[in-house]
Amino acid sequence: MAPPTRKHQKITGALYRKIADYIDAKGGSCEVDIAPFAVFLNENDKTYVEPDISVICDRDKLNDKGYVGAPDWIIEVVSQGSRRMDYFTKLFKYKTAGVREYWLVDPDKNRIMVYHFDTEEIAEYSFADSVQSGIYPDFSIDFKVLNI
Repeated sequence: MAPPTRKHQKITGALYRKIADYIDAKGGSCEVDIAPFAVFLNENDKTYVEPDISVICDRDKLNDKGYVGAPDWIIEVVSQGSRRMDYFTKLFKYKTAGVREYWLVDPDKNRIMVYHFDTEEIAEYSFADSVQSGIYPDFSIDFKVLNI
């Protein structure tokens, strides 16, 4: 797979900062991790995914290799080389593993798809919108001010 583009990295970094700053300001117990970071969705310690951003609230499942189980919130920034994997394969894997919320941030389509797996809701936004987090009711990310 090709390395991520500069734009991909800028978006990932901006989202990570917003989420980490929010968690820190609230004194939250969750942790936000950025790729490369191994997430072992199953008990198998050989097969893993590397989401661009993982928000993890069960710290007992963290180890030196990464995280074992389903993170509460995953964000993937879609790139040309990852499009099929992010929209289909990872969507299915994350849903069946028990991820609560999955964001697909697609700069080429100017779109953010938000999947709330616990409520079965799907929402679509653009880079001109503010997107509400499902796991943090008082937190949203305003994409038009991200400077990306």
